[in-house]
Amino acid sequence: MTVKQYEQAHLAGVLALCEAEGWPTLPADPERAHAVLTAPGVTSVVALDGELVIGFAYALSDGHLAAYLSMMAVHERYRRKGIGRELVEYAFPLTGAQRMDLVTDDAGDFYRSFDHRTFEGFRIYPG
Repeated sequence: MTVKQYEQAHLAGVLALCEAEGWPTLPADPERAHAVLTAPGVTSVVALDGELVIGFAYALSDGHLAAYLSMMAVHERYRRKGIGRELVEYAFPLTGAQRMDLVTDDAGDFYRSFDHRTFEGFRIYPG
């Protein structure tokens, strides 16, 4: 298993992971997805088993102080093998930030394993 920065050749694998998670936004428009994954201020990394994308992380950052881990997924067959931790630990320094924030609905135990502080958070959607 290797972790590296996202390249367009990884797009189909990232979209397949999103579909498996029930996340329709990126797969709905692959061209837009690639633009999102490579936008200024974005750090996107993938975990590979050979050429197979088995995980990815997508973070937004100001490059100095704050980063936000927006999405991370690991293929179901590869979970609980340290891949998620490797993705975060690889991506974090690439953001240039001193801290990384995130919201999770079902992986709290995983994120608690990192040095952290817990805050209450909200996700606001357009009216």
